[in-house]
Amino acid sequence: MRLVDLILWRHADAEDGEFDLKRKLTARGQRHAARVADWLLQRLPSKFSVVAGPSERTRQTAHALGVPYKICACITPESSVAELLNTVQWPERKGAVIVVGHQPVLGQVASLMVSNTAMEWTVKKGGLWWLTNRVRGDEAQVVIRAVVTPDLL
Repeated sequence: MRLVDLILWRHADAEDGEFDLKRKLTARGQRHAARVADWLLQRLPSKFSVVAGPSERTRQTAHALGVPYKICACITPESSVAELLNTVQWPERKGAVIVVGHQPVLGQVASLMVSNTAMEWTVKKGGLWWLTNRVRGDEAQVVIRAVVTPDLL
């Protein structure tokens, strides 16, 4: 029985800039966000939610999906694993949620889900990890459904 699809989507390539949260996607980043969004929309269940950080680049990446999304001030480059998991109500939540965020927390969450230890894994810019939480028998499991990077699409 599947409980939650957790999709960790790192913002696409962004401009350099002095004010980190105001950095916008580059033209390349916009193309990559659109490419990954198209891939996702072909595979997502009919009901899903999207949560993005307040930075311009995460909002632009989420916007590529063309669906409403919630902005959560707690999804920033300084976010902790606990903050992110609490925000998406993992593992209690039912359904699919896409989190559009930043490194290092996305990599830390991916490593925690897969290896049970928060390590410094990297999610490539514009890339995503699609994880599923399920219970088989009495055992909770995390399954990697997909790891996608824009250059492979």
